Amino acid sequence: MAVSHLSFQVKEGETFGIIGPNGAGKTTILKLIAGFEKPSRGKILFREIEIQGMRPDLICRRGIARTFQIPQVFPSMTVLENVLIGSFIPESGRVSKGREKAMQVLDFLGLGEKKDLNCQSLTIADLKRLEIAKALATDPTCILLDEVVAGLTRVETEELIHQIEMRLKNRGLTIILVEHVMQAVAYLCDSVLVLHHGEKIAQGTPTEVMRDEKVIKSYLGEDFLA
Repeated sequence: MAVSHLSFQVKEGETFGIIGPNGAGKTTILKLIAGFEKPSRGKILFREIEIQGMRPDLICRRGIARTFQIPQVFPSMTVLENVLIGSFIPESGRVSKGREKAMQVLDFLGLGEKKDLNCQSLTIADLKRLEIAKALATDPTCILLDEVVAGLTRVETEELIHQIEMRLKNRGLTIILVEHVMQAVAYLCDSVLVLHHGEKIAQGTPTEVMRDEKVIKSYLGEDFLA
């Protein structure tokens, strides 16, 4: 079982972290919420509406957008064109409004000057920002971030954490954050769920879960407290 007997609730406007070892089921949870996988049992409610089994595009139109751990861009398109596709979700295909929205999002994330670049020329850090930009262009109320700082340098990590705080968290978006970089989890998250073999072993504030003996033993390691 990828995810078993799991139940949790995310408050509106909260930044909710999901951590755990590789293979614990973290990305599977995001796939289930976003409609990329269907649960064999159980319910997923978003604003009191059951969404389990819905198509991803319909879930997106309800206000849930996701990013991918490995950036999923259209490599033959420009940065602007990639974000423009996402902007058609709320704008229903109106090109002028969609372009205006896409440019606002790019400027918002510091990618405006790179709008005409081909995606293949972007750095990993910019590709991560583009993932967020594509998601934001759909006008979500809840955004699922899958390891957005993975693979970045320390400076790039700090910059992106700051952007997430200023551009997403302070904007009031509900954020579900899957991450291995504990710096990001500790700084951004209001509460954290810890998974191991698809099951919840702890939940609480970042400080609480990082001091939990089960979490230290199964995930963080004794050296984390050294």
